[in-house]
Amino acid sequence: MKTAIYKQVSLPKLNNLKPGLESTCLKLMEEAGELAQVIGKFRGLNGEDTQLHDNEVIERISMELLDVAQVAVSMMFVLEEQYGINIDEKVDEHIDKLMKKGYMVQHKSGE
Repeated sequence: MKTAIYKQVSLPKLNNLKPGLESTCLKLMEEAGELAQVIGKFRGLNGEDTQLHDNEVIERISMELLDVAQVAVSMMFVLEEQYGINIDEKVDEHIDKLMKKGYMVQHKSGE
């Protein structure tokens, strides 16, 4: 069996905002839309010619993806601070769900 590989990204709590659940969700959708636009438009999926080289397109995609991740992390802070959700517990539950669905396998130590 394969061992699960994790990508760990640590992003800061934005300390100059007062986000709420709804405003953060709307911002998340906005950023996801911008990511989709970059993927579609600059990869030529919308029928328009693109003037960007592949490496420039991938660079823009990576930056938009990080914008999405930052807002998702901001929403995690909102859930923790305003609603008492334990994100660490939720991550464990999420990983369990992924394993039950067969999306990943996890070896126990020593296997």
